[in-house]
Amino acid sequence: MKTIRTSIFELFKVGPGPSSSHTIGPMKAGYEFMQQVHALPKDIRTAANNLEVRLLGSLSATGEGHGTRRAVMSGLLGYEPDNCQPNVLDSFENKTTPFEIDLDGAVLTYHPGDIEFGEINHDYPHSNTMIFRLRKDEDVLFERIFYSIGGGFIRWEGWETPRVGEPVYPYENMAQLKEHLRNNGMRLHTLILENEKAVTGMTEDEINAGLDHMCDVMERAVEIGIQTEGILPGPIGLMRKAPVMYAMAKKEHFQGSGFIKALNAYALAASEENAAGHCIVTAPTCGAAGVIPAVLFMLKRHMGALQDEVRRGLLAAAAIGFLVKHNASISGAEVGCQGEVGTASSMAAAFLAYARGYRFQVTENSAEIALEHHLGLTCDPVGGYVQIPCIERNAMGAVKAYNAYLIASTLDESYQKVNLDKVIAAMAQTGRDMSQKYKETSQAGLALSMTEC
Repeated sequence: MKTIRTSIFELFKVGPGPSSSHTIGPMKAGYEFMQQVHALPKDIRTAANNLEVRLLGSLSATGEGHGTRRAVMSGLLGYEPDNCQPNVLDSFENKTTPFEIDLDGAVLTYHPGDIEFGEINHDYPHSNTMIFRLRKDEDVLFERIFYSIGGGFIRWEGWETPRVGEPVYPYENMAQLKEHLRNNGMRLHTLILENEKAVTGMTEDEINAGLDHMCDVMERAVEIGIQTEGILPGPIGLMRKAPVMYAMAKKEHFQGSGFIKALNAYALAASEENAAGHCIVTAPTCGAAGVIPAVLFMLKRHMGALQDEVRRGLLAAAAIGFLVKHNASISGAEVGCQGEVGTASSMAAAFLAYARGYRFQVTENSAEIALEHHLGLTCDPVGGYVQIPCIERNAMGAVKAYNAYLIASTLDESYQKVNLDKVIAAMAQTGRDMSQKYKETSQAGLALSMTEC
């Protein structure tokens, strides 16, 4: 294993839904491919007369419902996830609409429908594989194979880890992280902040500004979601539930069951915005983008949390996300939904505990409890759309996060026998043992049962 060098802003990213591995990653791949094409010698670019894009594995199995074709097309045309318009994918809904791709010396006419959905089972090292080929007739002039590895991260053959700064407090797992905290008498948010400054070169003010921006996008997704009625895109015809749930919570003055209804409403709201292909924050993925925003919204609007407390909570949440990504996976195509909503729930539980002022052990226990009770969760989206069971699953993840926090903060810390490192290892093993059918392919589970009804 290697020291964790992931930035907070690699884990929390702004972009269009509904799936970080199926939209944000492929959009980045399309954009990166074109950057590499533009760097080719002019005679190669001007000779090209055809472009081939093939999606394999999970991207092929559920790419249509996830918006992968539209995401790749937007990337080819120069759009990037973090600065595109919230509804950019809507522009590429029509498969037959022609678009001109500028090769910096030649122009190709390309249609969204030209993007091919290839083999689901293949021999490439990651399920989410994309093959881009620039051609002259049958001759391949330039080829790049990309892998969308979850959370909006992409890799390609020949990819090298970017040179970044060395973390001040290097760690690979929770045990090493705790050792730093004990030996240096420091708090978790301080350690994560110092590492972020060292790795990225950002100042503390820049990091705080970035965290505040993430908060703003999360809150905006919830605010829009609880006010937007109607049916979500796609053939399922799923009605938005967040406005109804929020209205009931408000009617009960957010007291008693109204509090839990509000938490559900906030998670549904952000998740429904994600399903609509609108702008959200990967937390840590698009498919799990409703869990942390729900807890954040509850913290600020109902518990009176100050912005500094929220920032510290997000730093604690990032630490949990780093550990899962580094030692298991946050990709549904690799380990099922335990890696997406399970990780989000674990991060949200830690976020809540830490923002409420609890010290490290309660924070770890909260994260461990939440993740433990998502073990084995499959990824079986109906029709390949991030709607059933994904949207309600985000609500369940938010409620589990809140309950994990209640258990950890109420009981004696010594009662907890399973630590976070152990449950992350269990999740990784469970993901390896899980049938590929249950990893974002829509070939089993609820996805298959729905087609039989």
